[in-house]
Amino acid sequence: MLYDWDMVSSVLLREARLRAGLTQSGLGGRVGVAASAIGRWERGEVTPSVETLRSLIRATGHELTLGIAPADDHDLALIRRSLAQEPAERLSSLVGVVRTIRRMTAKRV
Repeated sequence: MLYDWDMVSSVLLREARLRAGLTQSGLGGRVGVAASAIGRWERGEVTPSVETLRSLIRATGHELTLGIAPADDHDLALIRRSLAQEPAERLSSLVGVVRTIRRMTAKRV
């Protein structure tokens, strides 16, 4: 799965700050950065380095963890296959999935 690092970093930073109950000024004060810089990072106007993002998130009392996972383009392949279908075909496939789910959940009850 491919991610836009600018968008991801801005969302992670804002989420960590809000979870910590901090304003942009409050977080900036903890790390010695102007609130305007925090705002630019959160809006995705400027992208912090991974190390800077880690430090910012750490200052909120959270931890940024990164890892490596096997590449999985399965969802992308499904999306491409669906987009290649006509709308009626997509609807028919969806109806089939819904029917299958209903049958499966009915057996559990």
